[in-house]
Amino acid sequence: MSELEIAIGMLIDVFARYAGADGNRQSLSKGELKVLLEKELPGFLESGRDKDTVEKLLKDLDANGDATVDFNEFIVFVAALTSACHKFFQQEGAN
Repeated sequence: MSELEIAIGMLIDVFARYAGADGNRQSLSKGELKVLLEKELPGFLESGRDKDTVEKLLKDLDANGDATVDFNEFIVFVAALTSACHKFFQQEGAN
């Protein structure tokens, strides 16, 4: 498999690993999203503001208004985060 195919598979696996702990395997609840962020993106949450950050992120990601993050909404988050990181490293390289 190519690196991109492996990366796609890993994204699917990460989502599946955290979705369903609260019942629905097709989406992340607020609690599941928080655990995913804590374990997979430990630098993303700020100590003491975790609850507010997760609630705001859930609201921002929840395009269909069902109070969960489905796989498509999760991928939008991953793509936006990846784009922000890419821009950051491009700027760092220019300095």
